[in-house]
Amino acid sequence: MNRRNWCLTLFTALGFALQAAEPDPKVLSYKLPAQLKWTDTESGIKQAILMGDPSKPGMYVILGKWEKGKMSRPHFHGSDRYITVISGTWWLGTGPKYDPASTKAVPAGTFVTHFAKQIHYDGAKDEDVVLQIVGMGPATSTNAEQK
Repeated sequence: MNRRNWCLTLFTALGFALQAAEPDPKVLSYKLPAQLKWTDTESGIKQAILMGDPSKPGMYVILGKWEKGKMSRPHFHGSDRYITVISGTWWLGTGPKYDPASTKAVPAGTFVTHFAKQIHYDGAKDEDVVLQIVGMGPATSTNAEQK
């Protein structure tokens, strides 16, 4: 094979390799970041539902964006929630008395479980935070602050 034909064969092969086929939607699905639909919640955070519906029975997966300075007040959930800190530093506190100074900082990559009916508060003190939250719906949150 002469050099010209060899180069043509190589570039053709590279072209096919760079053209990745779209995965079979019966096998997997995905959402690119630009495809996520972010909405504001009653609690003042933004969320994007990745799977399921938190207001209905069944498993759900959401992303939550907390802006710098946003902290929740003491509350609890009706069922366990599983949280992964995707970016930023998340601050965790427990008990009915709201005391942001006593919260524990956890970095991106941390896995947190909010156990059902256990009072906690949390948030983003000094930087924006993105969380992935997994749970079983319907998701509830009950105020439990002690004044």
